[in-house]
Amino acid sequence: MQIHHLPYADPGDPDVRSGTRFLLWLGRNQLGGQVKSLLWGLLLHLGIAGSPLGVGLAVQAVIDRSGGDLARAGALLAVLGAAIAVGDTMMHRTAVTNWITAAARVQQLLARKSAELGSLLNRRVAAGEVVAVSTGDVEKIGWFVETLSRFAAAATTLVLVCVGLVVYQPALGVVVAAGVPVLALAALPLLPRATRRADVQREKAGRATELASDTVAGLRVLRGIGGEDLFLGRYREASQQVREAAVHSARMWALIAAVQVLLPGLLLVVVVVYGAGLALEGRVTVGELVTVYGAVALAHHPLRNFEEIAMAYSFSRPSAKRAAGVLALTRTTATGPAAAGELPAGEPPAGETPAGDPPGGDLYDPVTGLLAPAGLFTAVVCGDPDAAGRLADRLGGHPPGEPEAHVSVLLGGTPLDELPLGTARTAVLVQDKDPVLLSGTLRELLDVPASGRVTPGDALAAARCGDVLDALAQASADPGGDPMDTRITERGRSLSGGQRQRLALARSLVTDPEVLVLDEPTSAVDSHTEARVAAGVRELRTGRTTVVLASSPLLLDLADRVVFVRDGRAVAVGTHRELLAAEEHYRAVVTRETEEDTLVDIEEPA
Repeated sequence: MQIHHLPYADPGDPDVRSGTRFLLWLGRNQLGGQVKSLLWGLLLHLGIAGSPLGVGLAVQAVIDRSGGDLARAGALLAVLGAAIAVGDTMMHRTAVTNWITAAARVQQLLARKSAELGSLLNRRVAAGEVVAVSTGDVEKIGWFVETLSRFAAAATTLVLVCVGLVVYQPALGVVVAAGVPVLALAALPLLPRATRRADVQREKAGRATELASDTVAGLRVLRGIGGEDLFLGRYREASQQVREAAVHSARMWALIAAVQVLLPGLLLVVVVVYGAGLALEGRVTVGELVTVYGAVALAHHPLRNFEEIAMAYSFSRPSAKRAAGVLALTRTTATGPAAAGELPAGEPPAGETPAGDPPGGDLYDPVTGLLAPAGLFTAVVCGDPDAAGRLADRLGGHPPGEPEAHVSVLLGGTPLDELPLGTARTAVLVQDKDPVLLSGTLRELLDVPASGRVTPGDALAAARCGDVLDALAQASADPGGDPMDTRITERGRSLSGGQRQRLALARSLVTDPEVLVLDEPTSAVDSHTEARVAAGVRELRTGRTTVVLASSPLLLDLADRVVFVRDGRAVAVGTHRELLAAEEHYRAVVTRETEEDTLVDIEEPA
C-alpha cells in the first residue's frame, strides 16, 4: 500500500481484544511495507557496520605500504557509502509510508465506527476522548508500526555484526558478542516504571483534552453565567498536572537514554584497553583493532532503535487500548420479547421484509408504547427535553444504556437492530436537536445519500430557507452568484441559529427516509416561521412516516395525531385539540402552565 492509494477500500476487521493485539494486527496488515522497510534498513545498517572494515583495511594497507590494498579499501568504502545513502533514503521513505498508512487505517476504522454508532458514540465515550483518539493517539499508533521494521533491521544487524566479529577476530569478537546483548537489554528493567509513568501522563493529558473540549463547547453558556474564570482555573490545574506527569515521565526516559550512552562507552573502553594489549603482544594487527573499535563505536546507531521501540510501545500501547475500546463498541442488539418475536398487546403483526430492502409499516416502541402509523405525521410531547432526546435516539436504534437491557424499536414488526446497518439508516433517520453543519458549499451540504424523490430545491422550500439563500447570495464572492455554491463556514457559524436549524432540516428532508424523526426541529425560529416550516414539512412528507418531538402548539395543531408521553410511557393519543381539552397534564406542558396551575384546574368542578 502506497500513500497515493489511500484511502483503503476496506480497512479490515481489527483485533480489539487488547491494545497490544490491535498493534500487532496493524503490523500484520502492513506486512509488505514492513518487509520493504526491513530490507532497506538492513542495507543501511550493514553499510554503516561494514565501514569500520573498510577503514581498518585502509589503515593496514598504509602500514603495509600496499597501494593495491589501499585502492581496494577505498573501493569498498565507496560501495558502502553508496549503500548507506540509498538505504537511508529508501528506509526513511518506506518507514514514513508505514506510519502514514497505519494512521490512515486507524482513522478509517474510527470513521466507520462513528458512522455505525451515530449519536450513540458520544453517549458511550466522552467527546474529549474521541478527539484524543482520533488525533494524538492515531499518531502514536502509527509511530509504533513504523518503528517495528527499523527495530527488526537493527536487531538483525547487531546479530550479524557480532557473528562477523567473532569470525573476523575471535579474541576481540567474543568480548563484543558478550557485551552487545547486555547493551541491548540493559534498559528492560527500567521499562515497566517508564511505561507506568507514560500511562499516567497519557491519562492526565486525556482528561485535560476532555476538559478543554467541553469548555470550548460550552463557552457561550460559561460567558452567560460568568463561569469563564472558574473553568479556566480548572483547566490551568489540569494542565499543571499534565506538565508534572510529563516531567516525571521524561526523567525516566532520560535515565534510559543515559544508560544507552554509558554502557556502549564502557564497552568501547574495554575493547580499546584489551585490544591494545593484544596488539602489543602481536596477536592482532592494527587494522583489526581499528575495525573492531569502529564496529563497537558505530553500534550505538542500531542500539538507538531499541530505545525508540521501547518508547514507541510505551506511548502507543495506551493509545491503542483507547482506540481498541472505541472500535470494540457495537450497535445495541435487540433482546427481550421483541427480539424473540413476542409482540406486546395491541402491536400489529410483523410483515414480510425483503432481504436488503428497508421495511415499511408502523414504527412502534415497546418500551414507551409509542406507535407512529405508517404514512402519518405524528407529534410526540414529552415535557422533558432530555427524555425527548433519549426517545429520539431509541426510535433511531441508538438508545443510551447497556445493550443487554435494550428492547429494540419495531418497524413494520421487524426489530430495527436486527437490520443491516445500511438498511436501518435508510429506513429511519433521526435529526438531533443540535445538528452539525460541516464546512463546504450548500450544494455539498445537501449532497447526501437520498431516495431521489426530493430535490434540494423542494427541501429548501419546505424548510423555508429563502432568507438563508438570500444571505448566502450576498456572502458569495461572485456578486449575483448561485447561493448553492457559497461556502458555509465550519458548523455554520456565519449563520444564525434558526438558519442553521432550517438548513439541517432541509438536509434531512432531501434524504427522504421511510421514517423521519425530528427532535425540536423549529426551536430556534420565531412563531411565524415555525408555522410555515411545519406546514412545509407536512406537505413534503405526505404519505411518508414523520415523527416530530416538540411541544409547540403551532406544530402540534398540524399533526395527524399527537402522542403524550409521561414518565416514560405513552399515556394519551389524539389530535392536539382533543388532548388539550381532555388531558390536564398535556395542557400544562403545551401551554407552559405551572404545576400549581394544573392542580387548580384539576380540582375545579366541571
